[in-house]
Amino acid sequence: MKKMLSVLLAALMMVSLLAVPALAEDQVLTVVTWDATTTPYLTAQKEAFEASHPGVKIEYIDVDAADWPTKAPSILAQPNDKSDVFMIKEIDQLINWQAQGYAAPLTDYIDGYDMSGFLGTEANYAVDGVQYAIPFRSDFWVLFYNKDLFDAAGVAYPTNDLTWDQYAELAKKLTDKDKGVYGTHYHTWLSTVVNWAVCGTDYTLADGKYDNLLYFYKLYQDLEDSGACMAYDELKASGLKYAAAFENGNVAMLPMGYWLVSTVIGDIKAGNASLNWGIAAVPHADGVAAGSSFGNLTGAMISAKSEQKDLAWEYISWLGGPEGAKATASVGARPAWVSAEVADVMASVDGFPADENSKGALLPASVAMEWPVADKVADIKTIVNDEHSLIMAREITPEEGIEEMNERVAELFN
Repeated sequence: MKKMLSVLLAALMMVSLLAVPALAEDQVLTVVTWDATTTPYLTAQKEAFEASHPGVKIEYIDVDAADWPTKAPSILAQPNDKSDVFMIKEIDQLINWQAQGYAAPLTDYIDGYDMSGFLGTEANYAVDGVQYAIPFRSDFWVLFYNKDLFDAAGVAYPTNDLTWDQYAELAKKLTDKDKGVYGTHYHTWLSTVVNWAVCGTDYTLADGKYDNLLYFYKLYQDLEDSGACMAYDELKASGLKYAAAFENGNVAMLPMGYWLVSTVIGDIKAGNASLNWGIAAVPHADGVAAGSSFGNLTGAMISAKSEQKDLAWEYISWLGGPEGAKATASVGARPAWVSAEVADVMASVDGFPADENSKGALLPASVAMEWPVADKVADIKTIVNDEHSLIMAREITPEEGIEEMNERVAELFN
């Protein structure tokens, strides 16, 4: 009897040992991305997805961000590569990869998938009406402001429905030359000065006509002439960074990308800055809806060579949707999905301004792309930025610069 019992126990132990690997084995989904070890939202996304999908593990294939433009295509081109998901750093990368057959169409999955929270930005990941990727981040632009400077001047904080003319009036009112206070600040980029022309409209900077920029150049030059912002030449010479300009405490307003939020929070926590601040929606042109902004996308596509396309879809659809958005927002990053619930998560991040106006700025009405995917767009960018620098340095007038933009871009297509 004892011998039989021993044999039975040994058999049971053998069965249990054989069963352990099967029970413990996880499905591994490989995701090719950049700077995985230093990007907080990637860690938050991985932990949240794995927690909500027992038995699935996310394995990042990490590429240095500087090497991404060359290494990511190299990985895709390897015949035996079976990576499941590739993250999209620039929209034109997806367009190129789709043309090369590397991106799996999402036609079999997209039907019934709610994309309303993307505010139409998902269309930038479609080719000929076919969706090839899902956005999960969108760093749109907002208006940062220093509450202490507004309080000292006895001026009400900017609202989420502010026109550019009203913004200019505020900037002049808040300027105090004796105290070295600037009403606003413009970084040297084209984006900070005139990209507002694309907000809430069908116009893009690749359209080849640049008369829409004239109002914004005139507005900027008027503010510079009045001393409401630091002069372009002075800023170029000093090399002052926009974060430092705002954190120095003598700039009342700063139009800038949402990514600055995490920088300001981090610098205040580290004791490297001290200011009472908030954000508002960027100002809007007359006839354009309040809350209209512009920005860029980060997304995810399924590799055409993936052998786990269903699981890969489960991942990217989760990543871009409400639950993935909450994970992204939990570390202060801006998800592509826009909703009041996601805004609550973003506003709950320690150090985020505790006022309803700042929270309201997290709900844009629309997000236009800073630059669209278009024929010869790299050459167009070069031309527009060349003329922008000359206008800003006052070497030519805005009218002359815009005429040059129009003529030089037209020549690209002749």
